[in-house]
Amino acid sequence: MIPRYSRPEMTAIWEPATKFRIWFEIEAHACDAQAKLGVIPQENADAVWKAKDVEFDVARIDEIEAVTKHDVIAFLTHLAEHVGSEEARFVHQGMTSSDVLDTTLNVQLVRASDLLLKGMDRLLAALKTRALEHKDTVRVGRSHGIHAEPTTMGLTFARFYAEMDRNRARLVAAREEIATGAISGAVGTFANIDPAVEEHVCAQMGLSPEPISTQVIPRDRHAMFFAVLGVIASSIENIAVEIRHMQRTEVLEGAEFFSMGQKGSSAMPHKKNPVLTENLTGLARLVRMAVIPAMENVALWHERDISHSSVERAIGPDATITLDFALHRLAGVVEKMLIFPDNMLDNMNKFPGLVMSQRVLLALTQAGVSREDAYAMVQRNALKVWEERVDFQEQLLADDAVVEALGEDGIKEKFDMGYHTKHVDTIFKRVFGEG
Repeated sequence: MIPRYSRPEMTAIWEPATKFRIWFEIEAHACDAQAKLGVIPQENADAVWKAKDVEFDVARIDEIEAVTKHDVIAFLTHLAEHVGSEEARFVHQGMTSSDVLDTTLNVQLVRASDLLLKGMDRLLAALKTRALEHKDTVRVGRSHGIHAEPTTMGLTFARFYAEMDRNRARLVAAREEIATGAISGAVGTFANIDPAVEEHVCAQMGLSPEPISTQVIPRDRHAMFFAVLGVIASSIENIAVEIRHMQRTEVLEGAEFFSMGQKGSSAMPHKKNPVLTENLTGLARLVRMAVIPAMENVALWHERDISHSSVERAIGPDATITLDFALHRLAGVVEKMLIFPDNMLDNMNKFPGLVMSQRVLLALTQAGVSREDAYAMVQRNALKVWEERVDFQEQLLADDAVVEALGEDGIKEKFDMGYHTKHVDTIFKRVFGEG
C-alpha cells in the first residue's frame, strides 16, 4: 500500500526484514525440536541461534534469489553464510517451503489482527463517547433520504457502535481462524518430519497446529479472514456515508473538523468538504477488493499449487494496511466531529409537525376510524404541509373530521417530542449495558 494510506506499525509487519526474521525463527525452533527428538545434533541446533541478532541482508537474499529463482532457498543460503555451511546443514530438515511460507503468513495476519483490534477499540471508544454525549440530542430520522420520525444523534452513534462491536467479535473469531501453522513436510504427511516439531514451532510462534494440511494450510481460513476485513470496511463506509450526508450544506447536522489553515477547494475559498469520509469510502473499496481473490484461492490443485501465492503477497499487506489506516482515520473523525443540534431542530421544523403523522394516524384508528379513512384524513393534511409549508398541527385543528375523532386536546397531545425518545435509555442499556 502507498505510504499516504499507511501507518508504520502495520507496514512494519509486512517489511521483508520482518518476514525473514519470522522465517529464521521458524527454522530455528524447528531445529530445536529436531535436536530434542535426536534427529539432528544439539550443537547444530544451537549454532543456528548464532543468527538471532543478525539483521538479514534483504539485498543479498534478492541477489541469491536472482540465481536460484526460489525465495526460501535464497534465504537458507544467506542464513548459512551467517551460521556456517556445516553448522546449518540440518536447517529445513524434512520441511518444505510452504511450511515456512504459510506459517509466516499466518503469523503476520495474527499480528495484523492485533493492531486492527486496537484500531477498532479506539473507534468503539469514540463512538461510545459521542453516543453518550448526544443521547438526547433530537434529530429527524430519514428513510429514503426523506424525513421520517424523530430519533436522536446518540442513537445514530449507538447503532454504529453496536455494528462495530459485532465486527470486533468477528475479527476476534477471524484471528483465531487464521492462527494456525503447518510444519508437515511435502504433501502434509509428516513422512520426513515428526508432528512434534510442528507442535513445538506453533507453540513458540503463538499458533495452533493445523489439524490437517496438505502441502499448504487450507485457504478457506484465509477466505474467512479477508471476508471479515471486507465486512469491517463496509461498516466503516456506512458510518462515513452518514457523516458525509450530515455535512451536506442543505443538512449540516454534523461535519468533519476543519483545522486551522485547511483549504477546501483550490477554486472556491468558502468550501469545507468532507474529504476524510469520502476518502474512507474509497479505502473501503480497496479492502473489499481482497475478498473475492481470497475466496478464489480456496480451490487449489491436489495437495497444492501456487496460484494463491501472488494474490496473497498483494492482499495480505494491502488489505490489512488499508483497513488499519481507515480505522484510525475514522476514529479521528468521530473524536473531533462537529455536531450542530440547532440545525437538527431547524431541519425537523422545515415542514412543521409533519414527523408526527404516524402518531395521529394511530390515534385515529384507536378512536374508531378505519385505517383507510384515517390514512386519507392524515395524508390530505400532510400534503398541504409539503406543498405550502404550513403547520401540520394547525391543519389538523382546522379539519373538522379529525377534531371530531380526537378533539383539539387530543390532537395537540400528539405533538409531544418526548413520545419518540421515551425508550432511548432502554436502547442504550441494550447496546452499552447497565453501566
